[in-house]
Amino acid sequence: MSDQPNVYAGVPLDRAALRRKNEDWLTQAWLSPDARVLPVWQTRSFVTGPADAARAVLVPPGAGLEGVPIFLGLLDEDPIFAVDLSIAESPETLPGLEGLGRFEDLRAVGPLMPEKEGALCAYARGMAWWNARHRFCGVCGAPAASAEAGHVRICTDPACATHHFPRTDPAVIMLVHDGDRVVLGRQSRFPPGMHSVLAGFVEPGESLEETVAREVMEEVGLTVTDVRYQSSQPWPFPSSLMLGFTARATSFDIETGQDELESAQWYSRDFLRDHSPGEEFRLPRRDSIAHRLLAEWIAAG
Repeated sequence: MSDQPNVYAGVPLDRAALRRKNEDWLTQAWLSPDARVLPVWQTRSFVTGPADAARAVLVPPGAGLEGVPIFLGLLDEDPIFAVDLSIAESPETLPGLEGLGRFEDLRAVGPLMPEKEGALCAYARGMAWWNARHRFCGVCGAPAASAEAGHVRICTDPACATHHFPRTDPAVIMLVHDGDRVVLGRQSRFPPGMHSVLAGFVEPGESLEETVAREVMEEVGLTVTDVRYQSSQPWPFPSSLMLGFTARATSFDIETGQDELESAQWYSRDFLRDHSPGEEFRLPRRDSIAHRLLAEWIAAG
C-alpha cells in the first residue's frame, strides 16, 4: 500500500473546522486582504492556461462574486473560500473575474493540473454541489439555510430545525485477479475502447468486504477471497469516495449481468503491460483510482 495520495486527495489546507461556528471570525476572514476565493460555476472550476497545463485561479473577494461564501480552510494561514456563481449567465465577464480565466469541467483539466490545485478544485466543487442540491429540508420540505460557513444547512421551520450535513457516497472499486490475470469490464457509457476494473456502491448494512464480494458476483458472476484494501480517492463527480481493493478470484467463468456491464473478460499482465492504447482497448483515465490499481498490479508482476 503506497502512502502517495490519489488525484483529488491531499488538499493542502488546514480546514480549521472549529472556526466555522465563529461568525465574527468568518466575517473578518472574508474581509481580510489575504482572503482568496475559488469560484465555481455549474460545477465547473475557474482556471487559466492551456488545457494540458491548466492552473486554478483564486481571486480576492470583491465585486460580482455574489453568493454564499463557503469556507474551505486556511492555506498558509490565508483564508480560502468557494463561491458558487451558477446563477450568472456569463461568469467570466463579472467584474472580479473578467480577463483572469475561464470555467472548465474538472474532468477535462483536473488530471493535468498540479495535484494540490486539482484537489482544491475538487473540494470546492463538492461543497458547491452539495449546497446547491440541499436548498430544502429533506424531512419537511421547508427551505434550508446555510450555516457554519456552508458546511451545514438548517431547516428554517422552527418545528423541524433539522441540521443537514454534507454526505459522501461510499463506493468500492476492486481489482479482481487470479495471480497473473485481471478482470476488466466495459460499460456502454465508457469512452471508446476504455475498459476498467469493477466498482459499485455500498448498500446499508454491508461491510466494505461484503460489498466487494456482492458487486463482483453481480457484475461478472465470480466468487472472491483475500479482499485487501489499497487506497481511497475522493471522486467529486458528483460526490463519491472510492475505496480501492484487490481481491483474488476463486471461480473463473465470467457471466455478465443484463444491466451491469456491456462486456467483461480476463486480461493477462503481459497484455496490459505491452498494449498500445487505441479505439479497441485502453485503460481508465490517469486521474482515477482504477488506473492506479492497475498500474500497481502490473508493476508488481
